[in-house]
Amino acid sequence: LFMWATLVAALLLNLLPWSGWLAWLKPDFAALALLFWIVREPQRIGFGTAFAFGLAMDIGQASLFGQHALAYSVVAYAATLLRRRLRMFSADKHVLQILPVLLAAQFVVLLVRLAGGAASPGWTWLVAPVTGALLWPLVWALLLLPQRPRIDPEHPI
Repeated sequence: LFMWATLVAALLLNLLPWSGWLAWLKPDFAALALLFWIVREPQRIGFGTAFAFGLAMDIGQASLFGQHALAYSVVAYAATLLRRRLRMFSADKHVLQILPVLLAAQFVVLLVRLAGGAASPGWTWLVAPVTGALLWPLVWALLLLPQRPRIDPEHPI
């Protein structure tokens, strides 16, 4: 239940109306949550979930249908490839491995938009993946927090 709640919360964070410079800085929270859960729980979250959440994002943003579904499928593929490596190291060492994944997802969305006739956003499309990669250690720690066993002071192990 916690896993699905975090995915829905991340999708809703993406759909909030961000404006101004905050819109440039806003990372793709759904991609970060999908990346985390595909690495941690590959039996439960995979390509189908990523594709479905991508379609939900497209519907929520009223954007070209399938662009986020394709981008989140790329995220799912990369998470599957990086799963062992990410589980071996601490979250602060993940940043340089997460950045290319988020850049690839953003690049897929950009290519689909440009193919659909949208204007080029300039260099600003590069900022959100960098912000997402920098937030990765925080996301990793927050999503792992409820999964850690609690230590009872009366009955220590």
